[in-house]
Amino acid sequence: MKNEIENALAVLKKGGIILYPTDTVWGIGCDATNSEAVEKIFKLKKRSDKKSMICLVNDYKMLNEYIEDVPEVAYDILKYAAKPTTIIYDDPIRVAENIIAEDNSLAVRVAKDDFCKKLIRKLRRPLVSTSANISGSNTPQSFAEIDPLILEGVDYVVNLHRDKKSGKPSAIIKLKNDGSVTVIRK
Repeated sequence: MKNEIENALAVLKKGGIILYPTDTVWGIGCDATNSEAVEKIFKLKKRSDKKSMICLVNDYKMLNEYIEDVPEVAYDILKYAAKPTTIIYDDPIRVAENIIAEDNSLAVRVAKDDFCKKLIRKLRRPLVSTSANISGSNTPQSFAEIDPLILEGVDYVVNLHRDKKSGKPSAIIKLKNDGSVTVIRK
């Protein structure tokens, strides 16, 4: 795993994009503070840049570095969630402008996957995580189902867990600073 972390890290630091296994599905990722790298992902996925993407952080400390004010209830939701859970927060800071939604929010998940946590810790920045598919296509359930256009379009493909079935996409909850909670995806 150490070599894969170092290889992926080298690509990320140069503004490249990677294909990697997460705690949910195979993801396409880049440094979430690099707007040019984020733009590469939008182009590869043929996705409207009006749609925002999820970021992964490795712990609560990093979450607090990139969200202006994390509501207290977020920690309870994350502590008791039975499955990987992404929360959409208001007022992100220090990330690329083009991953922030029009309503000034950002979807963030605290990674549980060991590879992701270690990679993010070494990068010392959030990692974009969007499903490894062309926009509008089904999310691949395994590495073998990933579209060749995606495989050819990334700068590095992580060589881990290629035989493992993907999990389900994370639950998504929108948590507004005013305290309102909306479940987007169970």
